[in-house]
Amino acid sequence: MEELTVLLHRAYADHAAAGLVFFASYQTPEDTLRRLGKGECWVALERGTIVGSVTVTGTYDTPPGYPAPVHAGSFWQLAVDPARRGTGLGHRLLTLAETRITALGASKIVIDTSAQATDLIAWYGRHGYTSIGTWKWGVTNYDSIVLAKDLPA
Repeated sequence: MEELTVLLHRAYADHAAAGLVFFASYQTPEDTLRRLGKGECWVALERGTIVGSVTVTGTYDTPPGYPAPVHAGSFWQLAVDPARRGTGLGHRLLTLAETRITALGASKIVIDTSAQATDLIAWYGRHGYTSIGTWKWGVTNYDSIVLAKDLPA
């Protein structure tokens, strides 16, 4: 949990430096373990070191009012070591997440990110995600854009 948590902190450090308090930028190893317990955690290794990660679930229990369709899957903690950015690792982790969520029986994916993280919103947009609403989490300092994507049958 320590190594994965350190990766998450590194992967989200640019956002934290810009003043966006993504939970992954400050969560504890205990938080990491709790979040992993809600889905399947997949890691990318390079020479035995974690360089990427994503956690997926085929069903997504959302808080009341969260704008997600019934039976949507989700993923979170999608992280790539900053030294590996631009290598396609993020795209491969996203493809893995979508494949696993489809295999788990979901027909749609719902995620969210900071409304101020225009780079991430654009990246997800290039991969077929569209905005379906907004949300405010209690563990962040920003409003989130909720994004969704239909999955193949």
